Amino acid sequence: MDQDRYILRLKGISKFFPGLKALDQVDFDLRYGEIHALVGENGAGKSTLIKIITGVYQPDEGEIIYEDQRVIFSNPMVANRYQIAAVYQQPASFPHLTVTENIFLGHPLIQPQIRRLLWKEMYQQAKALLSSLGAEVSPTAVMGSLSVAQQQMVEIAKALSINAKILIMDEPTAALTKRETEDLYAITRKLRDQGTSVIFISHRFEDIYEIGERVTVLRDGKSVGTWKVNDITEKELIKALVGREITQMFPKNKVAIKNEILKVEGLSRIGYFSDVSFSLRAGEILGFSGLVGSGRTEIAQAIFGIAPADRGKILIEGQEVTIRNPMDAISHGIGYLPEDRLRQGLFLPMSINDNITITIVDQLSRGGWLNPPKEKEISTKMLNLLKIKAPDVSHLVSSLSGGNQQKVVVAKLLAARLKILIMDEPTQGVDVGAKAAIHQIMSDLAAEGFGIIMISSEMPEVLGMSDTILVMHEGRVNRIFYRDEANQEKLMEAAVNVDRSFWKKEINTVLKEHE
Repeated sequence: MDQDRYILRLKGISKFFPGLKALDQVDFDLRYGEIHALVGENGAGKSTLIKIITGVYQPDEGEIIYEDQRVIFSNPMVANRYQIAAVYQQPASFPHLTVTENIFLGHPLIQPQIRRLLWKEMYQQAKALLSSLGAEVSPTAVMGSLSVAQQQMVEIAKALSINAKILIMDEPTAALTKRETEDLYAITRKLRDQGTSVIFISHRFEDIYEIGERVTVLRDGKSVGTWKVNDITEKELIKALVGREITQMFPKNKVAIKNEILKVEGLSRIGYFSDVSFSLRAGEILGFSGLVGSGRTEIAQAIFGIAPADRGKILIEGQEVTIRNPMDAISHGIGYLPEDRLRQGLFLPMSINDNITITIVDQLSRGGWLNPPKEKEISTKMLNLLKIKAPDVSHLVSSLSGGNQQKVVVAKLLAARLKILIMDEPTQGVDVGAKAAIHQIMSDLAAEGFGIIMISSEMPEVLGMSDTILVMHEGRVNRIFYRDEANQEKLMEAAVNVDRSFWKKEINTVLKEHE
């Protein structure tokens, strides 16, 4: 390894699309055997830059220098031949094929003379590659049966199968647990130590400061700068990302908490949660905390009718209701922003307009005919209210950044005039500027009298935005805290269900790792 030399340099890269300059004279370089973090708000140009490096797009201006030679990556296969591989947040795999078939897709082992596939050799090599990563995955397993973390290990094994010199990791920790994230860190460091150069893209500051050596910031398609990670503070990094200081990441307004609008009594679903009881009042943000797998999302899905509870009561403004499906929930004024917005919250092939108004189609139609002007009026109002960055509501929702897609899901709930909003990981996978904007929207909605249930794995978010905090442990409500008495230590104690006096030292250790 020679960290004074560059394996890849991009100079003055520009990329144009109709009506948009996605990249504007961007410079970026990658040293041999380093982990270089690439960060920027949604829409800053990160994805476009990565697609240029992997041959999906070609730059309109600028040059790419690979190992001191000027090159053109005319398509992904060419980039692959230069030993460049990418691992994405949502693994780009074929779920019905085996692990081995996915690893060797595009470059199978073939006996030259008779062009026969060497299945035995491929299975053996796949097993060895997975073993080198410490991944407990069978090479004969069907890809679709694996967890997200396991699929990412397979994607890394695929990169190793071509002896990747450059590995691009795009938001690899977004859907992982803390333990899986730590395993990924260890593997990434191991690859670096073996000489692989890594471009690590993440919105999470803990990723950047834990694993990055240098960090490059993009903003509005331009290079802002490159720093050694140890030379830039979190506050300075935020300012570089958004172009201003964000003084309030958690802009929680103090509002009057009014009448009870939702009450849950003894809600249970076999194998997921048991005897869950709580209430939600108008103007209140009720935070759900707890470890992954504690039953938080399953409770939300039961209240919204996606997977109804086996027993228990749900009362809306004092009246017991039966919720068998999402339409029942919506009719009772309950909305749900799912954790997986791409698969569960949006219709990607449809326009912003269609996504926002889809829950109120019956209100916008007469005699079976829709009222397009009224549709556009409502969706445009929501576009402006939530400051969704798009030219107009006719644009496809798939063309938006992650933060703006999240806002469209919120707009859909607001258009339906719902009074109870369940928001599952509302800022997951969005940049720091979008997080602050979504927090402000939540605070404004609470001030208008909405009742909000917020499920979050980020303790600072739970503490910063909640009036009341409910902590889950293994499918049960373990503790309930009011805002002024809660802190990270208490939440972690309740989440792992420990004795405060006996486990004080161990809890402090866990909290330090979580920070």
